[in-house]
Amino acid sequence: MGRSVLVTGGNRGIGRAIAEAFAATGDAVAITYRSGEPPAGFLAVRCDVTVSAEVDAAFNTIEAEQGPVEVLVANAGITRDTLLLRMSEDDWSSVVETNLTGSFRVVKRAAKGMLRLKRGRIVLVSSVVGLLGSAGQVNYAASKAGLVGMARSLARELGSRSITANVVAPGFVETDMTAELPEQARADYVKAIPLGRFTTADEVAAVVRWLASDEAGYITGAVIPVDGGLGMGH
Repeated sequence: MGRSVLVTGGNRGIGRAIAEAFAATGDAVAITYRSGEPPAGFLAVRCDVTVSAEVDAAFNTIEAEQGPVEVLVANAGITRDTLLLRMSEDDWSSVVETNLTGSFRVVKRAAKGMLRLKRGRIVLVSSVVGLLGSAGQVNYAASKAGLVGMARSLARELGSRSITANVVAPGFVETDMTAELPEQARADYVKAIPLGRFTTADEVAAVVRWLASDEAGYITGAVIPVDGGLGMGH
């Protein structure tokens, strides 16, 4: 029987690819989204992860429809890129609140059910930027680096209940946003990647799905890069 899976920010991009990957293997997949129209075929729940009451309400709905969340993929995130001296406190706090504190909220809520079940899979979607850093992304890099410390602490805290916590760190991904990059900028990025290309959302999704599988049952506290070698050594 399929598991109860939740992917936050699952209405587009990497999140949608992750949701589709789990659904393809027979899992019951719920997604949260903040705006726009969600894709068909999933239990879609509108939820802003920066609002605790909305997170709790979303989990209540999901648990009623498909049972306690057994696999959580914390993917919801935003960017507000600008150089440090131009970065406002709101630019900083909104990114950290969504990417890092939002992940804390959904992990904490999911962990309640996982502890009762005495099993679970937590996958946090970080970024190569959280490991390497990036000019103009002090806020984003800090939020994504924080997920590594969070996952490793969760691994130590929850491991005795057969709950794993891992991080996937994608590099440059083929999305609508990267498709709009100037040709020269795109060429420069590709040149820095040993495999010579951007990754796809499906490649990231496959790694996330594997981390939640039985094959990865003895992996916890790990950071798995999906970056074509861009962040080697980090």
